[in-house]
Formats: sequence, structure tokens, C-alpha cells
Amino acid sequence: MFERLKNYLDSIQARDPAPRSRWEILLYPGVWALGFHRIAHWLFNAKLYFLARFINHFSRLLTAIDIHPGAKIGKNFFIDHGFTVIGETAQIGDNVTIYQCVTLGGTNPTNGVGGKRHPTLEDNVIVGSGAQIIGPITIGERGRIGANAVVMEDVPGGATMVGFKARSTLLPAEEWIKEFIPYGTPCEDAEGNKVDCIEKLEGELAELRAEVAAIKADAAGKDEADQPSFDLSKKSGTGA
Repeated sequence: MFERLKNYLDSIQARDPAPRSRWEILLYPGVWALGFHRIAHWLFNAKLYFLARFINHFSRLLTAIDIHPGAKIGKNFFIDHGFTVIGETAQIGDNVTIYQCVTLGGTNPTNGVGGKRHPTLEDNVIVGSGAQIIGPITIGERGRIGANAVVMEDVPGGATMVGFKARSTLLPAEEWIKEFIPYGTPCEDAEGNKVDCIEKLEGELAELRAEVAAIKADAAGKDEADQPSFDLSKKSGTGA
């Protein structure tokens, strides 16, 4: 048990440079929230729903993190800071990182499949602060959700989603960034190339505009050269 706890705390320290020791991490609200959830989830599975809810509410009061007792959470789950909401049918894989003010929300139960109405986050997913992931969708392995993104459709593994409503950064899913990226919003890939496609597209648009302007200027110059010229200084002679 203590070895598992030590490994869990070490996994958090690998993702967060702030703590100087494991003792500091033990004060994190996300650690306490997960600990309370393990108890509440056990009670929920035992159909002791009131006791499970009581633990859930006490945890929310203490940590400002609301995890429904029915949510299924894997190993090394890390909530950095608080004010996060995780719904009943949410499923979270291993080594998932969520930052503050994130919602794993649900839709109308009739829209779900077999009662599933909350998201599934596969292994190594990172969710940036303020992101809203809504409905019975799946965020693929190593998917990254940028800060304040709103996601309502499945995300392929390795993709980075940004914006409202979230749109893909157009990175091929197979080009995964293997190392841990804080807040799920990378600025550079492993080779140091920019992956902010918004800036890239804006740069390409500026280049295209410059090329169009050059073509127009060249065409205007050719039109002037093709115009017939008249020398007004030369006049036709008159008869004496």
C-alpha cells in the first residue's frame, strides 16, 4: 500500500515541478479528492449510495473538487489545483492529468449509449484549465485538450484540441509528443517546430496576400507598358 502511494506521489512530482518533497504533495487537494473518491466509489459499488454521496459531499467541501462516486478512475490520476467536476459515468484511464476548473460533463441520458452520458479519457490524456468536455465521447490516448476548449466530439489519440468549439490543430495523430506537456497545450514539438497551427495559418495567409499583391503590381506594370504611346511634340506638317 505504501509503495503504491509512493509511486503515485512520484508520478505527480514528475508532472509538477513545484513540490520539493512528497510531503508537500500530500497537501494537494487533488490527492485528497482522489483518496476520498476511492472510498466513495467502493461504497457506490456496494450500493451504499447515501454513504457514498456523503463522502463525496464532504470531499467537495474540503477540496472544491466534485467527483461523482460512480466515476471510474485509473492509476496516477492527478488534478492540479481544484474546482473540477467529474460526472457519474465518466471513465478515466491511467496517468491522466487535469488542471483547474475542468468539467467532464454529461448530456441528456437519452442521448447516451447504455446510460453512458459522460466522457471517457484514455491513458496519458492532459486537459488544460477551464476546458469543458461534454457528453459520452472518447478522448484518445495521449490526447491534449487546450485551456478553455469545449469538446463535444471524439478526439483521436495524440491529437491536440483548442478553441470554442474545439477544433483540431491538424497535427497527424501519429505524431505524438512523448514527453509530458503541462496544461495540454504544447508550443513546440519534439523537433522544435511550431505546432500552433493558428499562427502558422496566419503566416501562410500573409505570404499569400503578399504574393497576390506582387502579381497584381506586375500585371499593372505590364498593362502600362502595352499601352500605345503618343508623342504630342510631333505634329503633322501643314502645306505652305
